[in-house]
Amino acid sequence: MAESKKLSRQQTQALEGAVRRSEPVALSSISLLEIAVLASGGKLRPRTSLDEFFEALQKIPVFRVLPLTYEIAEEVASMGNALRDPADRAIVATARVHRLRLVTSDQRIIESKLVLVIE
Repeated sequence: MAESKKLSRQQTQALEGAVRRSEPVALSSISLLEIAVLASGGKLRPRTSLDEFFEALQKIPVFRVLPLTYEIAEEVASMGNALRDPADRAIVATARVHRLRLVTSDQRIIESKLVLVIE
C-alpha cells in the first residue's frame, strides 16, 4: 500500500496489533480526501494508483471509514482555535466524538492536547 516512513515504531505496532487482533481501525472520511490531495500533489506516493490504493483499503475488513456527521461538526465548532487546518480539526473532532486515540505525527495536533495520540 503506501510507504509508512512517517509512522513511528509505536504507531506501526499499534496498527499492526489491531489488524492482527482483527480490531477495527477507524479512519476519518476527511483523511481519504487528504490522501487524495497529497497523492495528486506528489507529496504522498502510494505503491499503486490511487484507485487501487482505495480499492485495497476497502478490502481490508478492519478499516472502518467514519463519516463526517453533525455531531463531529459541532465538536469542531466547540474546539476553539487551537488548530487552524479544517481537515485537522475534523480529524481530531472525529477521534473525540468516537473516543478514539489518534495515530498522528502532526506536531500541531499533538501539542494541542485536544485528543489522545499515539506518537
